[in-house]
Amino acid sequence: MIETSFSLLDRLQQGPEDASWQRMVDIYTPLIRGWLRRYTVLNQDIDDLVQEVLAVVVRKLHEFERQPRIGAFRRWLRTITVNCLRNFWRAQRYQPKAGGNAGFGDVLDQLEDPESDLSRLWDKEHDDRVIQRLLELIRPYFEAKTWQAFTGVALQGRPVDQVAAELGMSANAVFIAKSRVLHQLRREGQDLLE
Repeated sequence: MIETSFSLLDRLQQGPEDASWQRMVDIYTPLIRGWLRRYTVLNQDIDDLVQEVLAVVVRKLHEFERQPRIGAFRRWLRTITVNCLRNFWRAQRYQPKAGGNAGFGDVLDQLEDPESDLSRLWDKEHDDRVIQRLLELIRPYFEAKTWQAFTGVALQGRPVDQVAAELGMSANAVFIAKSRVLHQLRREGQDLLE
């Protein structure tokens, strides 16, 4: 089992070590890359922009303060990404067109508004992708049967009794397996999804 006495953000703020930064990069690089691709960033520029976003996160993480509201970290990351995009387009003196009738500046303005539909979509995508990535990262720490019980009940929504019968486990063992994986997922995703 992964030992984590602090959340990833706590570890990074207290004195980042290579393993914590690698975990952050593993979780967020695919997500940031996907966001940038959506906003007409050319493939040759994406890696540079991803690095810029992560560099700003490194420089400013000590300023990040948890808020009692849900989604503080993802909003903070979205703001950094939007600002990096804005700076990139300004430096390139380029005004890309967004989909539909909206100009690119309008899209960035919507992303800065936490109540906009686009921001809500961004937040949902963030949570979905971070959960998926965290599941990929914690998967190796569980036995195959434990993982199958978890996915059968939690991800596929199948009845506990059915999953238990298929795996030759008691219903209680299936509940315990689900609980163990969810506990680790919560520990790893603490602050990233709240």
